[in-house]
Amino acid sequence: MTLVESSGLPADAFSAKCPTRQVLDHIANKWTVLIVDCLAAGPLRYNQVRRRIDGISQKMLTQTLQGLAADGFVHRTQYATVPPRVEYELTELGQSLREPISAIREWTEKHINEVERARAGLGSA
Repeated sequence: MTLVESSGLPADAFSAKCPTRQVLDHIANKWTVLIVDCLAAGPLRYNQVRRRIDGISQKMLTQTLQGLAADGFVHRTQYATVPPRVEYELTELGQSLREPISAIREWTEKHINEVERARAGLGSA
């Protein structure tokens, strides 16, 4: 059993008061899934991540990277160069998300046609 340090109570994502809810909210976000999967190959600069993830706004990328860094999933390294160079990479904790995150992305890619047929009311035929 895993205890939540601040309360000494067991971690329970089904409980509204458990801080696991906030973490689950962060890691289940579509942008988090794509950013973690993108950084799985190694450190990248901000614009490299932005170019790789089509459709993400600068604001959303910045907010998501900040949240991932605050939760300990991503490490931000700023180099004293002109212009300033910043790289993002997964921490050890972030690396532990690679497999489940990749599995979710791969599942969606594999089953998108079935989902779209269901949305169109065509069932799984």
